[in-house]
Amino acid sequence: MTLPSHNNSAALNKTAVVTGASTGIGEATVRALADAGWKVFAVARRADRLQALGTQTGAVPFAADITHDDDVAALLAAVTEAGGADTLINIAGGARGADTIANADSEDWDWMYKVNVLGTMKITRAFLPMLRKNGEGTVLNLTSTAALAAYEGGGGYNAAKFAQHAMTNALRLEEVGNNLRVIEVAPGLVYTEEFALNRLGDKEAAEKVYAGVEKPLTAQDVADVVKYAVSLPHHINLDHITVRPVAQAANHKLIRKEG
Repeated sequence: MTLPSHNNSAALNKTAVVTGASTGIGEATVRALADAGWKVFAVARRADRLQALGTQTGAVPFAADITHDDDVAALLAAVTEAGGADTLINIAGGARGADTIANADSEDWDWMYKVNVLGTMKITRAFLPMLRKNGEGTVLNLTSTAALAAYEGGGGYNAAKFAQHAMTNALRLEEVGNNLRVIEVAPGLVYTEEFALNRLGDKEAAEKVYAGVEKPLTAQDVADVVKYAVSLPHHINLDHITVRPVAQAANHKLIRKEG
């Protein structure tokens, strides 16, 4: 597969809203798109990190919690005032806990559902009129291979990502008449500074997730796939992209080297 040559002049009229932009895949996606000449609104809760990212990349920082209706409305107003956007990239999400269902923590499940499902729904719902009006709008949802196969200790995250996966498929069916392109990118094992730490709450436990895996995916790897998918000519829809490291043949099949 030959990646498209990103002519900056061709991207000057492309504008993306990227959530989850303060860290990990979201941050890497902002950098990748900005480097390719896109105008990018970088959205996350941590204003200090967004300001630094904006200074480094030229992206427009906007501090917001996508689970809060007022924040979403303020973001929509700001993007509208700035001329609108043609692409919405929903990367905000995450996992908390690795308990079995018998020992499930209700607060962890509640948080995962709010961020991964309701947050994605709220911001997508808000931006749909803008994307429809554009005529060649794109929504890309970052899910996970956890949306494709359940695993022990992943029930809450599986449930949230399965729901986000289903929502993405429904959106594609509902909006095809509006020429809206809907893409899903489902990464496997990705090494980022915060994902496993936030999930497990302990640095040592987080490092064990990646122990012995020679080359897990990086945030930049996934950002490159996202950039490729949204940069293709609009009539090409990559409905679903599963991306894993070679060492991970399936959720349950991960090669670890000893030593």
